[in-house]
Amino acid sequence: MNYLNKFLLGISIISLSCLAKAQEESSTPISNPPISMEAFVGNRNFSYQMIINKKLQSLPKFGFFGVTHLQPEWEKPKIDDYMVQGNLTYSVIKGIDLSSGFIMNPIDGIRPSAGIIFSIANEKILAVLNPRIDLTKNANFETIGLLEFKPKLTEKLRLYTRLQGVYKHNIGFDHHSRSYIMLRAGISFKELTFGAATNFDWYGPMRINKNNYGGFVSVNLF
Repeated sequence: MNYLNKFLLGISIISLSCLAKAQEESSTPISNPPISMEAFVGNRNFSYQMIINKKLQSLPKFGFFGVTHLQPEWEKPKIDDYMVQGNLTYSVIKGIDLSSGFIMNPIDGIRPSAGIIFSIANEKILAVLNPRIDLTKNANFETIGLLEFKPKLTEKLRLYTRLQGVYKHNIGFDHHSRSYIMLRAGISFKELTFGAATNFDWYGPMRINKNNYGGFVSVNLF
């Protein structure tokens, strides 16, 4: 295990070691963000994404962060493009969480992972930045960024815009592994949002580009 893996593993151990202290602290019930689920129908494929970011009510410094992303192409029975990750999180201060868990995709299989989650959230804006690294040989270093802008239009309607991107670089082989940019623009009514969508995807060292254009529907489950 090299020094980088030891450092990141140490972060995970420190987070878990804080459990005893957190158990001694009393806390009031917290308001968890909703589970976000989105379906996108486009010219190239169907895309589904679910994001979970929850804190434990009894131990609010600890939580779970998970992302599921599937992109089955219309003419292929097998799903060649998917990503699933699940992480235990520990809140260092408001807006900064340490994360440790796993990530799975069709190229690398399942790998242990650790990272940091930076976030800002209010009624109008949601911003998330999540750099992470595989805790394995030939590790991938990946950064996920998300920015939502949701200004109120009327008492019942909001404008919804989102920019989401990923860049993943394989450190062992020193090449581009995977990246994408997602654009969304639509209208939100209570828990439901719908509108226009575009995904720009790049794959492998040669950065093979595949794009998808269409519409999306998303729902927030509280």
